[in-house]
Amino acid sequence: MVNKKMISETLSDYDEDLTIGVLCSHSALQIIHGAKLEGFNTIGICPKERKETYSAFPKAKPDEFLTVDKFGDVMREENQKKLLDKNTIVIPHGSFVEYVGAENLLNDFKVPIFGNRDSLRQEGKRSKQREWLENSNVQMPKYYEGPSEIDEKVFVKFSGAKGGSGFFTAKSEAEFEEQISEKLEEGLISEDDLENIEIQEFVPGIRYYPHYFYSPLYDHGFNMDEGSLEILGMDRRVEPIDEIYRGLPDLPEEFFDYTVTGNEPLVIREKLLVDLMEIGGKVIRESSNLFSPGLVGPFCLETVYHPNRGFTVFEISGRIVAGTNLFPKGSPYSTYYFDEPMSTGRRMAREIKTGQEKNLLDRIIY
Repeated sequence: MVNKKMISETLSDYDEDLTIGVLCSHSALQIIHGAKLEGFNTIGICPKERKETYSAFPKAKPDEFLTVDKFGDVMREENQKKLLDKNTIVIPHGSFVEYVGAENLLNDFKVPIFGNRDSLRQEGKRSKQREWLENSNVQMPKYYEGPSEIDEKVFVKFSGAKGGSGFFTAKSEAEFEEQISEKLEEGLISEDDLENIEIQEFVPGIRYYPHYFYSPLYDHGFNMDEGSLEILGMDRRVEPIDEIYRGLPDLPEEFFDYTVTGNEPLVIREKLLVDLMEIGGKVIRESSNLFSPGLVGPFCLETVYHPNRGFTVFEISGRIVAGTNLFPKGSPYSTYYFDEPMSTGRRMAREIKTGQEKNLLDRIIY
C-alpha cells in the first residue's frame, strides 16, 4: 500500500524543478498544454505508435516521452524510477484509471499523483460510487439488486472508465439476460464485468455534465468549509444512440449503443446553476468523510434534468473528464474566475504551482 506519508516523503525529496506527467490519451493534450503555460516541464507516457500523433501539436507536445509497450507498463519499477528522478507529478485521467487500475495505483504506484488517489478507488466500483452519492444526499435513480427485480425500463452499467461501452437498457429480466448473452458473445463485456454490474432506473431528461474543480487553496468560488468550488465547464456526451431521436429510418441495430464518441458544449440556465453548485458542494463535503481529506481537483457529476423531478445524479467521475477537451482556452464559466484562458488542464497546473509557492503541495498531492 502506498500511503500518504510515503508520498509526502517523496515530495520532500523533489527539488523545485517539477515535471507534470500524463498518459498520452483521454485529455492529455490540454493537460500538457496547460502545464506548459504554467511553466512546468512535461513528460508524455505512451506506446511508440502514439508518439507521432502526440508530437503533431506543437503547443501541446510533451517536452519528452517515456515510451512503453503498453500503458500498464508505467507500473514497472524502472519506469516509475524514471518519473521519480524527474520530480514528476502525474495527472490521472480516465484512461489512466482504466489501463492501470485504481487498486494498482493505491498499492504499487509510488509516483506522486495530483489529487487524492483514494477518490479513484471510490469511483472505480459502482457500489462505492452509490455509497458516496447516497451519503451526499443528492437525488439518484432507483437501484435494483438483481435482474429479477426489474419492473420498468432500466439502464445497465459496468464498472470502470469504459465510456459507455457495453451499456444497455432492458424492460424485463428476460430481456436483461438476452442482452447479457449478446454482449458477452460480441466481446463488449467479459465475465469479470458481471461481478460489478449495476442496474438502475432509466431516468428520462436532458443530460448535463458539469465540470467541477474543488480547490482547498483558493477561496474565490462557491464557499466551502475549506477552500472553494468552481464550475469550469459543462458538456453533453455524444453517443450513437442519440441518432435514434433524429427519427432516422431503418436505423442499424449497432446504433443502439451508449459508447461515448464525442462531446458537445452546454451553457445551462443560470437559475439551475444554483442547484448544481449545491449538489457539487454536498459531494465534496461527503468525500472528506469517506476518504480523508476528501476529493481534490477536478470531478464531474453525470446528471439528468427533468422539469418535474429536477436533477438526478447517476454517476461521478473523481478526476478530469474528456468533456473538458471542449475548452482548451477556457469556457463560458472559467471566464468568471480567471483573467486569462483557463482549461481544466491548466487549472490543475495552476493549483500545483500555487501549492508549490505556498509550501502546500502535501495538501493537494497523493
